[in-house]
Amino acid sequence: MSILPLSKFPDDPVLRQKAKRVPAIDSSVLKLIDDMIETMQQSKGVGLAAPQVGISLRLIVLQMPGEEPFAMVNPEIVKKSGEQQVTEGCLSVPGYYGELKRADKVTAKGLDRNGKEIRVKATGLLAEALQHEIDHLNGVLYIDCIGETGKLYQFQNKTEQK
Repeated sequence: MSILPLSKFPDDPVLRQKAKRVPAIDSSVLKLIDDMIETMQQSKGVGLAAPQVGISLRLIVLQMPGEEPFAMVNPEIVKKSGEQQVTEGCLSVPGYYGELKRADKVTAKGLDRNGKEIRVKATGLLAEALQHEIDHLNGVLYIDCIGETGKLYQFQNKTEQK
């Protein structure tokens, strides 16, 4: 496995592109999943989308605190409800965090690493992370979702950036 370099806004245009569907889960996709999980863990993130490592594919990995990591291939949100105010940061937008609104409950579907269809029903942090990572697949960054009622902050020092 390898740690992959992270794409940074505004330098990498892949972050603003709609990612391509994964046509088949082959050995290169499985290696990418493993490398993305290692990169996410090393960066202390809870999610990572393929465009964040410069690859325009519809693939995300997630890991909630205390749980095993998992991947979703060609994920999409099929249901949303409720609303939560969240504070988000992003590995591709270093040095900043923002306050925005996300759906409180989501259902996402996609394929797991074995090509099996999966549905994930989520609330709280997992719902937030699914929305954040799937937004990446559509060229949307959390800073685009802040809107008039949200706020964007810059970290004041390195210890604040956790």
